[in-house]
Amino acid sequence: MARSVKHHVQFSQQNDDRASSIAATAARRPALAVCAGSLGAVLALFFLAPVVDADAGGSRFAVATENETVTRTAMGVLRSGGNAVDAAITAALTAGVASPSSSGMGGGGFALVWDGKNGKATTLDFRETAPQGVDAAAFEHRPLPPGERGKLTGVPGEIAGLVELSKRFGKKHWADVVRPAERVAAEGYLVSEHLSGMIGFMSTALKVDPVLSDLFLPGGTPRAAGARVKNPALAKTLDKVAREGARAIYAGTIPTELSASNQAVGGALTAEEIPAYRPIEREPLHVRWEGYDVYTMAPPSAGGVMLVEALSMLTKAELQPLGVHSGAYAHLLAEVARGAVADRLRYIGDPERTPVDLGKLFSATRLSARRRSITLDHTHKLLDFAQNEHGTHHIVTADADGNVVSLTTTVNRPFGSMTVNPKDGIELNDQLDDFTADSVTRLLGLPTNPNEAHANARPTSSMTPTLVVKDGAPVLALGGSGGMAIATNVLQCLLGRLVFDETPTLAVSELRFGIPTEASTISLESAAPPELKADLEHRGEIVTTQRFALHAVQMIAFEGSKKIAAADPRKHGSALVE
Repeated sequence: MARSVKHHVQFSQQNDDRASSIAATAARRPALAVCAGSLGAVLALFFLAPVVDADAGGSRFAVATENETVTRTAMGVLRSGGNAVDAAITAALTAGVASPSSSGMGGGGFALVWDGKNGKATTLDFRETAPQGVDAAAFEHRPLPPGERGKLTGVPGEIAGLVELSKRFGKKHWADVVRPAERVAAEGYLVSEHLSGMIGFMSTALKVDPVLSDLFLPGGTPRAAGARVKNPALAKTLDKVAREGARAIYAGTIPTELSASNQAVGGALTAEEIPAYRPIEREPLHVRWEGYDVYTMAPPSAGGVMLVEALSMLTKAELQPLGVHSGAYAHLLAEVARGAVADRLRYIGDPERTPVDLGKLFSATRLSARRRSITLDHTHKLLDFAQNEHGTHHIVTADADGNVVSLTTTVNRPFGSMTVNPKDGIELNDQLDDFTADSVTRLLGLPTNPNEAHANARPTSSMTPTLVVKDGAPVLALGGSGGMAIATNVLQCLLGRLVFDETPTLAVSELRFGIPTEASTISLESAAPPELKADLEHRGEIVTTQRFALHAVQMIAFEGSKKIAAADPRKHGSALVE
């Protein structure tokens, strides 16, 4: 497999003068200081209640996913002698069955693996690629009509990636990690609260595909939470995958079936190019921060770029005095995140087509200059930074031998391209929607579009599987779902744990903000108190409210031999330790 250059970022810890300056600035603004001082008490009332008590410690195994069936199935693999990689593979396959609005064999993803024996982090990119006949002009006219939805489908990478992970890091036989997912498809699973909500929300759109309609809208009525759903076509395909490995998807009749389904709705997938798909190992991004080694995903992930840039511009000493619940803290993180989003639009694309000098992008001189432009009483719009310089499932697993996996799998938007082949039951992705339209880059005044649609290109992603290591041992593994919200969510949860010593349950449960790419500068969850909105507006933020919380973060923390798992309640996630 191709390998990219290893990227490291080492930066000097800055002194406490900046923290003192920030605190003094807040004190000089009486209205803001009052709001910031009271927000802690106010926000304490607005934490999202976790679905499970995920902070029960265990010394052997831990799993956190967005679905109870997925978590329990993965834990079963660990109990039966599998390692963290085996459990993550089973979880990804089971998620494609029991959480089909988020992921499936017709999609792709990223994985970060920590090898406990060798003390090494490895990342694997099995993201979808654009077909040879991709219609680049169509991306300027989104949303596409239903009859053209196939134009957003890329060559699936899920099974190729999972097979590669199994070969390199797995402990159990391949068939043994596939069979649990096959049984869930054959025997049926209970519709989760999150899946039920997505079925209801997408009920009109689901009607365009007869397979999805039969599965989730029997008699025209959306499936309710607790209903049992069986998927015999998908079970049959999983049986084939168990017996044949990657050949089941990338050889034989299935490439022809997938291409036919895609071309029927305007796509360009061919049966010849599906077998040519290959996952790519990429060296992880690495930043040394506050005594921790943080590993995350390199491009085509822009999420990893955001995380490295943010940590390179922030210190624990300056963040702690602000308080995790203050408007000052949210504003500071939002400013840092907006700069990273601007860099995404300007520089990040498929590294095979649009290489970027990450050393230059992460240079201390560049990021220090940006940091000096950020103050607590002024807001930069996304355009300022750009000119001056969705359906996804995250899985975290850990075993008794020190192996850890942080894996994000996706079909992109809910239920992908709304296209399922009736013979094999595989739901095709709409991942190419992540390509950036040329009109967007022109609007931002950018000279080129690094993430434009091209044959064989992998679109830029927000997926941010992340691992934090201290003194050679993992202390935190996390990642999330939710499109553009992923990187900012991972950043907020990571800082909640490492800076404010929050429990994993609290870190993934409390309120978060997002960075819009349109008129407003920051988006708050609907439960955010008005005091926070007023505080941010005093600082120049243009605040909007998120209509839905279609994002989530999963986390495992390590305290010596103790493992603590937490699942985000926004998507009714599930965490188990033992």
